Amino acid sequence: MKKIVVTSLILLLVFACKTKETKEVDSEEPEAVAPPQPVPALEVGCYTYEANGNKVVLEITHINETVLGNLSYALSEKDANAGTFAGELLDSVLIGKYTFMSEGTQGNTREVAFLFKDGQLIEGYGELDETGTAFKDKSALSFSSSMPLSKTECEP
Repeated sequence: MKKIVVTSLILLLVFACKTKETKEVDSEEPEAVAPPQPVPALEVGCYTYEANGNKVVLEITHINETVLGNLSYALSEKDANAGTFAGELLDSVLIGKYTFMSEGTQGNTREVAFLFKDGQLIEGYGELDETGTAFKDKSALSFSSSMPLSKTECEP
């Protein structure tokens, strides 16, 4: 009986003194990181909206520090107008001057803005200054997606 008690104490002492050397294994697998999706970029070419008797076309002819192009509006039950656009793309907002001919009068100018989002141009609206040709506060523009311009082939 003494032998069993002594043997038990020795075994207990051996196991108690033995340090555990276990490595923690991270059971979680690393999350798969999806490759970044390419962000559509504003391109030279035509952006068009056409539906319900309305047609808006912005043909971008040059993109550098300045974005140049031709812009035309043919809205149902309104006089059509067409002219040139010159502006800048800042933080996904294309804003510039639209110089156009309307009702036989040339040289009309007004400021226009488009939000470039998901490959489309969405026109912006806001309060105009006292001349009625420029936005009073460009940071307060609201963009309506009721007539989004999508990239299309340019018509000859």
